[in-house]
Amino acid sequence: MAKPALPSSLGLRNIALLEGLSPERLETLARGCAGRNFETAQRIISRADPDRDLYCIVSGRVRVTTYSAAGRQVTFRDYGPGEHFGEVAAIDGMARSADVVGLEPGLLASLPPATLQRLLREEPALAEKLLRDLACLVRRLSERVIDLSTLGVHQRLYAEVLRLARDAGVKANRARIEPAPKHADLASQVSTYREQVTRELSVLVRRGVLGKEGRALVVLDDHPGPGPAEDQRPDAAQAASRLRGRRHAHAGAAPWPERDRRRDGGGRRR
Repeated sequence: MAKPALPSSLGLRNIALLEGLSPERLETLARGCAGRNFETAQRIISRADPDRDLYCIVSGRVRVTTYSAAGRQVTFRDYGPGEHFGEVAAIDGMARSADVVGLEPGLLASLPPATLQRLLREEPALAEKLLRDLACLVRRLSERVIDLSTLGVHQRLYAEVLRLARDAGVKANRARIEPAPKHADLASQVSTYREQVTRELSVLVRRGVLGKEGRALVVLDDHPGPGPAEDQRPDAAQAASRLRGRRHAHAGAAPWPERDRRRDGGGRRR
């Protein structure tokens, strides 16, 4: 078994949460951190684990996810270098609320809860950052609950594509998401099935809202007029207009067709 690499103060300097700490403080933290290598698909944290460390990602990428009793995967979000995860259990002392698995091999630096709590007391700027991160988490999860409660599967999918577009950066009213997300990953994000994602993305491609360029998924601002009668839903036009940042661009558009509103998370009619 490979010996875990030890995180250095240089590696910790690239962690957004720890930015602004003095070199001396970072050196002290590095000596108190435990290093942990991980591989693709390796489970780093399991739901209900008693582990309470805060994890900082020095390199690699991870996914926070969980599974229903029926085995369906529900994905919350992905994290990359410079980000952190695990702060909830480190603060409230309770068991883990989700699983974390590796997406790309990398290195983690783990801070024991006692170290984090001391940092929060002694570094007000760091405490403020963590409060903002937790507020952002609450907002994100609140939006997720609202989406799952009020939107049809195709609307949730379009909202997720737009989120990925905003994260990738919008230039000249276009966004390039590279590499293109896997349909199974999108399905776990919006609580549906891969086949339903494939069908709905095909609708957007036909309407000119989405395109493929090599390994990238491109969100286009310009789109043609209405297609065949079966595709005359306002979703595609709304998705393109929302790319400009107008959250409710077509407020006066016709309501969603009844056949789509009444579908369950798997795309089946209720």
